[in-house]
Amino acid sequence: MSLDLKTLMWSHVHALTVLAEAGSFTTAAQRLGVSKAAMSQRVAELERAVGVPLVRRTTRSMQLTEAGQRLVEATRGNFEAIAQAFSGIQELAAEPRGLLRVTAPVALARQHLVSLLPQFLKQYPAVRLELDLSDRLRPLAQEGFDLAIRHTSMPPDTHVAWALRSTRSLLVASPAYLAQAGLPSHPSELSQHACLLYPRPGEASAWSLEHGDVEGRVSVAVSGPLAANNSEALREAALAGLGIALLPDFSAQSALAQGLLVPVLPQWQPVGAFGSHIWAVRPHSAQVPVAVKALVAFLRQAWEAKA
Repeated sequence: MSLDLKTLMWSHVHALTVLAEAGSFTTAAQRLGVSKAAMSQRVAELERAVGVPLVRRTTRSMQLTEAGQRLVEATRGNFEAIAQAFSGIQELAAEPRGLLRVTAPVALARQHLVSLLPQFLKQYPAVRLELDLSDRLRPLAQEGFDLAIRHTSMPPDTHVAWALRSTRSLLVASPAYLAQAGLPSHPSELSQHACLLYPRPGEASAWSLEHGDVEGRVSVAVSGPLAANNSEALREAALAGLGIALLPDFSAQSALAQGLLVPVLPQWQPVGAFGSHIWAVRPHSAQVPVAVKALVAFLRQAWEAKA
């Protein structure tokens, strides 16, 4: 049975715009809540209706044809306007509701986010959360995330960002390691110590520290037995006595409070290693869902209370 033009306009053209944004049939199908086969069928039916190919398919990728791109560009604004209008109506709801898809760094989420979420969900029982833990910077709009928690000094200017709390970087080590290797009194001595590194592609293994206006900034080449792109892993290595670790304060504060780690060169401030703030970030949109606003306000209040 053939589909009428109105059905094609609303469901199939919308599917094509989602496919253009998602970049693959699999991701587009997931965002629309349909099977990959159903997604492919919608595009095929739309192509039969217009009489020209709209998508070029290969075994590894898909790409819109010129006709497909023109159709998406001509209709995208209409679907965005409908989505914004729908969000505006939802704002009238007294209670936050619906699914929130959130992505956050692994260590930060495990240590300071996950424990807060049960309280948030009890406070807003009509909200459902889907949490993605990843240290990879996910493309929010393309992968359908409503919010990202980011640890950075400068959020992308292409997104809306709310500062949740400030952070600082710390040098720490276990008492056992310092009893054996000695406590450095100046950053230059770090080159003689086992240092636990957070590797960054294209950057040399060096730590930079500042001491007010007295000596300015000092950069020291460092090395050690372990490098890991996760602050929890570095903290555990420091607790095991492997060396001196450079950590964000939220990864170190519990162990410092218990005396399991102690500060190293506390009068010096590490710079350039980690971000200065934790941010909540989302793509620009005319309307911010009320559930997003509720989660941002909840996290800001919870973290300010712990500061």
